Amino acid sequence: MAHAPSSAAAASAAPLTWAFAALTDAGRVRANNEDALAFDASLGVAILADGMGGYNGGEVASGMAIALLQASFGRWLAHAGPSAHPRAVRRALQAGVDEANAAILDAGAANVQLQGMGTTLVLAAFGAHRAIVGHIGDSRCYRLRAGELKLLTRDHSLLQEQLDAGAITPEQAASSPHRNLVTRAVGIERHVDLEMHEHRAQAGDLYLLCSDGLSEMVSDAQILTLLLQVNSLSEKATLLVATANDNGGRDNISVVLASADAHSGR
Repeated sequence: MAHAPSSAAAASAAPLTWAFAALTDAGRVRANNEDALAFDASLGVAILADGMGGYNGGEVASGMAIALLQASFGRWLAHAGPSAHPRAVRRALQAGVDEANAAILDAGAANVQLQGMGTTLVLAAFGAHRAIVGHIGDSRCYRLRAGELKLLTRDHSLLQEQLDAGAITPEQAASSPHRNLVTRAVGIERHVDLEMHEHRAQAGDLYLLCSDGLSEMVSDAQILTLLLQVNSLSEKATLLVATANDNGGRDNISVVLASADAHSGR
């Protein structure tokens, strides 16, 4: 896990500003889109959810998670301000997840058509010198820095557990029937932990939040190539989604991009 900069280092570095772009698409196979996403450039927050459940349960769960987190964490961050301590940010993020988890669980219990619905989640709070990334399930966050793409999250999935245990090889994982079985999700149990890590941010960093509809259809090498294209953030998002569709588009595809720039006037 990366650490936040010291106060001296933070003081000497120019504060960062963040630009965002996002895109979601149903893909080539699914009739509906169970992904949901949102970002707030003024607060430096990005959230992405990939829902699951029968009927329209997945859409309901992901939509609820996004709306509730936007409201609760967004309201807290607007009040706390950009200099909020990272520990306080983490507590507020977990509190927002707790609220969303309880609401989704209760909605599923109250409506038979929504029983068992849930959602994955990946989010990031971008500050002047750091990024706090949190996730639940197999939605991911990558960072492109100095031409190198790094996966910052580790899937909460049966497949990842099998890989970690050495039970299967990465080659076997590519065709595993357990690819979509997550071991942690919002709205399934009474308590769920948001796994969070803090990373020092630098000018030129590019963060990618995505659902597994991208990461399962586009290799990390392809993602790197697409992100290195000299074009706008929105064009990069379009390229990523188009490539996932070109490669089969077997699931809903969602991406949020956040780009860091040094800004001496802030």
